[in-house]
Amino acid sequence: MSIWESLAVLTAGIGAGTINTIVGSGTLITFPVLLATGLPPVTANVSNTLGLVPGSISGAIGYRKELRGQRARILRLGSVSAVGGLAGAALLLALPSESFDTIVPVLIGLALVLVVLQPRLAAALRRRQEAAGGDTGHPDGGPLLLGGMLFSSAYGGYFGAAQGVLYLGLMGLLLHDDLQRVNAVKNVIAALVNGIAAVFFLFVAEFDWTAVLLIAVGSTIGGQIGAKVGRRLSPTVLRAVIVTVGLLAIVQLLTH
Repeated sequence: MSIWESLAVLTAGIGAGTINTIVGSGTLITFPVLLATGLPPVTANVSNTLGLVPGSISGAIGYRKELRGQRARILRLGSVSAVGGLAGAALLLALPSESFDTIVPVLIGLALVLVVLQPRLAAALRRRQEAAGGDTGHPDGGPLLLGGMLFSSAYGGYFGAAQGVLYLGLMGLLLHDDLQRVNAVKNVIAALVNGIAAVFFLFVAEFDWTAVLLIAVGSTIGGQIGAKVGRRLSPTVLRAVIVTVGLLAIVQLLTH
């Protein structure tokens, strides 16, 4: 990896760590950059997963005030998500590389749709809260949320692009709580799922350790940026950047 490629990966890590802390989809920045350096898709994916773990932890630490009083919720949702993440990681390695090359553009496309639809999900949340008339319902979303978190975490362990968007969409619609507190839980669960997948990959997959280190350093910095000042950024600008990078990734994969 050249010095310029290293700088690009480090910068992508900072951007991914920032966006992951705010909403998710940071993989849509780091993954195509890793592909551009010449890494095979599976190696790029597992290296990216491990590299982004410190960023998720950094973002969770930045949201520690919003995490107060949510221990039971995190334990309940986190246990289900951990199982899903491990299943997704196993699925990644069970499928042949050719299947991964075919599936990833579809997953990125679905992730971009989720990113674009995020404002509508937020509006649906507000309408539901108004219609509930103050009724908070199940404090942890009930079986529907547990099932959704299991599926979303399996997807996260497999690839992870827009994993945070899935979590926010599910918890935002099924939990009656402040969105910042929901986002804090999202950061913890993302760190947990990516961490479990990364530990699994350590024993069975090939990493590019230079890429892992660069993304880890960058995402750790980005996690703090996202927690401190990222909330001031325009969501429209963030979505535009994610969609642009994601489309470039799809084009690159399809022409690879």
